[in-house]
Amino acid sequence: MSARRLTRRNLLLGTAALAPLLSRRAQAFGEKSRFIPAVAKHGGRWDGRLSGLRRIAWELQRRTSVEVVPDARPFALSSPDLFEYPFLYFGGDGAFPPLSEAEVGNLRRYLTYGGFMLADANDGSDGDGFDASFRREMARVLPQSPLTEVASGHVVFKSFFLLDAAPGRLLNKPQMLAANLGKRSAVLYSQNDVAGAWSRNETGDFEFDVSPGGEPQRELAVRLGINVCMYALCLDYKDDAVHLPLILNKRR
Repeated sequence: MSARRLTRRNLLLGTAALAPLLSRRAQAFGEKSRFIPAVAKHGGRWDGRLSGLRRIAWELQRRTSVEVVPDARPFALSSPDLFEYPFLYFGGDGAFPPLSEAEVGNLRRYLTYGGFMLADANDGSDGDGFDASFRREMARVLPQSPLTEVASGHVVFKSFFLLDAAPGRLLNKPQMLAANLGKRSAVLYSQNDVAGAWSRNETGDFEFDVSPGGEPQRELAVRLGINVCMYALCLDYKDDAVHLPLILNKRR
């Protein structure tokens, strides 16, 4: 018997009757079926990769059958509007101050109800800078879900392209980290500045060099971004059936 596919947007919208904090506009969830990256605002430098997010949305539409709005929409973490978007990007360059209790609580509800967050250390930090601040806040948001290394067999590595690593602008860490809620990775965290590899300036040129692997590494970072977006849009990928026939003929 076939079952209707459960998507993150359907799950998030289904919580509206249970959670008065959800926006009334959630009934229209993020301009209907189009993918739009939401961006978390915080007290640090949170807005350095907006062009990269617009670019990965464009690449997602070009290489798959997903319809997108190639935009990047910032929101306070305390905003009920978060629940209109199944994909949230939380990036930063350098340390940032602690989140408020309202921000912590709203982000916890967003993730618990089915939202997905990609965290990204734009500064490539490890133990200081963004990394230290983000780990501190995740211990508050999901205290029962510590960050653990993503296994090489995780669905995110085969949700569209077949990958075996998680490079970004940098390659400080071979794999991402995840905060899991049950069998679902509600948060994926890269210390490689993955969005830095996607970013272009106003003239269309890439903003940052990619190291150590140059342009082949950049292409892998783009493919990783597409896989992460595909994972964010669906809750029930199966390990043996992740390559949907609808999108197979559009692979690059």
